[in-house]
Amino acid sequence: MHDPDADGVTAPHPAGDGPLAGLRVLDVATLFAGPLAATMLGDFGAEVIKVEHPAKPDPSRGHGPDKGGVGLWWKLLGRNKRAITLDLSTPGGRETLLRLVATADVVIENFRPGTLEKWRLGWDELSAVNPRLVLARVTAFGQFGPYCHRPGFGTLAEAMSGFAAITGEPEGPPTLPPFGLADSIAALATSYAVMTALTARATSGRGQVVDMAIIEPILTVLGPQPIWFDQLGYVQPRTGNRSRNNAPRNTYRTADGAWLAVSTSAQSVAERVMRLVGRAELTHEPWFATGSGRAEHADVLDEAVGGWIARHSRAEVLAAFEQAEAAVAPVYDVRDVMADPQYTALDAITEVPDPELGPIRMQNVLFRLSATPGRIRWAGRPHGADTDAVLGELGLTPERIAALRRQGAL
Repeated sequence: MHDPDADGVTAPHPAGDGPLAGLRVLDVATLFAGPLAATMLGDFGAEVIKVEHPAKPDPSRGHGPDKGGVGLWWKLLGRNKRAITLDLSTPGGRETLLRLVATADVVIENFRPGTLEKWRLGWDELSAVNPRLVLARVTAFGQFGPYCHRPGFGTLAEAMSGFAAITGEPEGPPTLPPFGLADSIAALATSYAVMTALTARATSGRGQVVDMAIIEPILTVLGPQPIWFDQLGYVQPRTGNRSRNNAPRNTYRTADGAWLAVSTSAQSVAERVMRLVGRAELTHEPWFATGSGRAEHADVLDEAVGGWIARHSRAEVLAAFEQAEAAVAPVYDVRDVMADPQYTALDAITEVPDPELGPIRMQNVLFRLSATPGRIRWAGRPHGADTDAVLGELGLTPERIAALRRQGAL
């Protein structure tokens, strides 16, 4: 660790470990796909420098609950990032960013198309100072097309992709998720795209632009809807918790008021469930032999499974399903997640020391690598806490940094 910085907060050491150690990422994005992609890279050792406006921090610092004025969402999203401030629209901010770009491998941004170009920080200017740079541009609609200049958030992607149209009860309204689903999927896709571009750079020696439209990755994970429509004219309807592909598949309430989810995607599991609930004769019906056939008789299967579960406690159902090697899971809220022994064994929720809040718990890194694991080195830092340290490493003198601050560039 370095000595405390000017803000009195211990500054993190820029050198990380992990498989991406030595990679420098500039995160100049906000809310949420771009920053989360940068977080994922930082979790595996990349040095991530978070660039925020001096007067308008990343809005995630103010989203959701806070503790003593410290935004808790930011602690998660800002982890493993050094926090600096730059006003990119000012001459001093532009000059300083270009100096940073010259040292970087990746820039992740999510301004509306044309904004960086307006500040003379477009791809031509960035690649001129660093031909090896990978520039990831994350926007709602992409860099071209009739909607490219519209403002947009993940909610619009959840609506336009077809997700909301198939989510909810058949007679109810289209349903949006109560969290950043499209943004999170786009973040996963962006981190994958960045690593793909870096792999290509290893061969070509040159960087390139990643154009990530948030409306596209969620469309991919929705599955075969386009080919169903193209070939059959079929439009997937809302079916609530049921599936058109298999049954029984639903949530069911136990005798003691708990909710459990049952899935029978595999034929053998469906047969085990029906034997377990005392309706083995249904497995001999011709329609039971396929997932789609079972889905057409979901009322019968739901009555059989739901009726049996309703006569037993949660503990009894879970034990019986486990003995029968049938697939079931309790419907958890976050309290259950935090106490679950499987999540505990995986260290999926891990404790991180934080100088502002003390020990805090959050989701761990996304996956485990046996030889070069990732780790959380620190939680989200205060706004601009590392500005002087990062710019000092660039060779800017304290006098130059002070002058930039007086000009409003920092």
